[in-house]
Amino acid sequence: MGLRPETRYAKSGDVHIAYQVSGAGPRDLVFVSGFVRHLELDWDIPAMAHFFERLGKFARLIRFDKRGTGMSDRVQVATLEERMDDVRAVMDATKSERAVLFGASEGGPMSLLFAATYPARTSALVLYGSFAKRVWSPDYPIGVPQSRRSSVRLTSISSPRSGATKLT
Repeated sequence: MGLRPETRYAKSGDVHIAYQVSGAGPRDLVFVSGFVRHLELDWDIPAMAHFFERLGKFARLIRFDKRGTGMSDRVQVATLEERMDDVRAVMDATKSERAVLFGASEGGPMSLLFAATYPARTSALVLYGSFAKRVWSPDYPIGVPQSRRSSVRLTSISSPRSGATKLT
């Protein structure tokens, strides 16, 4: 692994959002991670470091810790709109006018909302292991029923990591 990128902070309202920029490709790629990540600790995981280095071969990679996680400020639970605006704040801080958004898992809905809100700032959208929403509704029958939501969350968090997490 090469030199680790410097961690900087963007201001989104009253919240400081930690971010890093690496790579030097011709386009900007904003990686919107899943539920919990940590900018600096990710570099200690060889597979993650390799993944980020590969992305940096063809793009200027912009990563950030979501509010309340990693090195960003601790906050109460925020709305999807507030968290989506953190993407804008980080793009502004890095002087990224237009970027590819790569939404992984829970980062997908944030990326979708950003692309719909700021289409001129979104050059492409990549979704990986994501979802439109999680909770069942008449118009989303593949969602998890509200009555099972907390048991699914607890099971997925407490399951030992032996490959894919099993949700029961």
